[in-house]
Amino acid sequence: MREQEDWRITTALLTLLLVFVSSFPALSYGVVPPRTLLNKLSQGSYLTTQEQWFNQTLDHFSPYDHHQFRQRYFEFLDYFRIPDGPIFLVIGGEGPCNGITNDYIGVLAKKFGAAMVTLEHRYYGKSSPFNSLETENLKYLSSKQALFDLAVFRQYYQDSLNAKLNRTKIENPWFVFGGSYAGALSAWFRLKFPHLTCGSLASSAVVLAVYNFTEYDQQIGESAGAECKAVLQETTQLIEHKLATNGKELKASFNADDLEKDGDFMYLIADAAAVAFQYGNPDKVCKPMVEAKNAGEDLVDAYAKYVKEYYIGTFGVNVQTYDQEYLKKTAINEDSSTRLWWFQVCTEVAFFQVAPSNDSIRSSEIDAKYHMDLCKNIFGEGIFPDVDATNLYYGGTKIAGSKIVFANGSQDPWRHASKQTSSPDLPSYTITCSNCAHCTDFRGCPQSPLVLEGNEKNCSSPDAVHKVRQQITEHMDLWLSECQEGSSYI
Repeated sequence: MREQEDWRITTALLTLLLVFVSSFPALSYGVVPPRTLLNKLSQGSYLTTQEQWFNQTLDHFSPYDHHQFRQRYFEFLDYFRIPDGPIFLVIGGEGPCNGITNDYIGVLAKKFGAAMVTLEHRYYGKSSPFNSLETENLKYLSSKQALFDLAVFRQYYQDSLNAKLNRTKIENPWFVFGGSYAGALSAWFRLKFPHLTCGSLASSAVVLAVYNFTEYDQQIGESAGAECKAVLQETTQLIEHKLATNGKELKASFNADDLEKDGDFMYLIADAAAVAFQYGNPDKVCKPMVEAKNAGEDLVDAYAKYVKEYYIGTFGVNVQTYDQEYLKKTAINEDSSTRLWWFQVCTEVAFFQVAPSNDSIRSSEIDAKYHMDLCKNIFGEGIFPDVDATNLYYGGTKIAGSKIVFANGSQDPWRHASKQTSSPDLPSYTITCSNCAHCTDFRGCPQSPLVLEGNEKNCSSPDAVHKVRQQITEHMDLWLSECQEGSSYI
């Protein structure tokens, strides 16, 4: 009892400290373009920004290399039911992790009396093993190494918790969470380390590596609707024409003078529209563009206004992250996440967001050759995304794990790289509404900027979100109870 009381006092003092720290703005890095999946989802209001550190193994697959690096993590204990509450491991993805976000996972933690911990992905943010990001130094950046990081951290944190509680060999029930790429890691963690977690929630989990990901653009077209889609297609054609006749002036009108390669510029043009649909803000692009069309206004000017005011302004994209020469920079800076994710794209998962052969919104300039040339230009010869090997290793959408719940938003272009069909051990749910997209189950609507606690009130169908969240909660309740009853994690 005395130890438990000491623990409560320590937790209370820690909470006061966290409140003080979190009253200041969290460190925010440059925004990664949507081609890097998540980006914005790691930003927002936090439950804690108090950094913790531990020593992580650099190469988990070498029997003789024992180098380590410092890896950043965060913990939030306010909801923890001492001593046997569950531990929720929120997986960091392809960007800096500056704290534990106050989204719907926090609501679940409060419900289940869970401690929350999150581990920053190796190389991203402050968890870089090297001071320089040249290609040779990136050889330890992979999903396989990241999964082993999570396993080692899980054991480290359980042991440190046991030490705080003055006990040994006790296992709390664990549950893992992740969204997008981190959602895939969440599913893969349960697949590869089923003895270390009671289950996983894989939100918008991109478990299928895809070389030519034409479905991305096709989903943007479906989500836009016929009228908006037609306007966006016409706008792309007009931009392509102007690019051929007066490219310098055109790029300047988008504040994109630095993008010398036309393909880089057209990628910016494509992403700027896609981001509105990917994060549940379709009206941000459709409303001004359709209005401009109906009023007979210049569509290129209208689109440039949208890109500068919303994508570069409100959303916060740094245009330089589309410049291949900028992406070659190996010094660590606030935009390093873009180079790092491109390395993972170019070596493991591809997700090349190419234009479909017909009826596309994005320019046909954005094809597989553009992507492969980019990979070679940034990282050198010999770089190739072996998607077949990735899918062979993890199973793609035929993943054979158990106690993984998948959730996707109906408007999310990334859902076509996720598991969308249910099986008895792997339930999958699609949240259907006009602004339900990337990680809606975590984030509510829109998905960016963050709605506190992932509130669903601004979703066009709050009931659809609520229903899927109820189903997720029921699975979690069952799987956690099976762990706590003493049966095996598996």
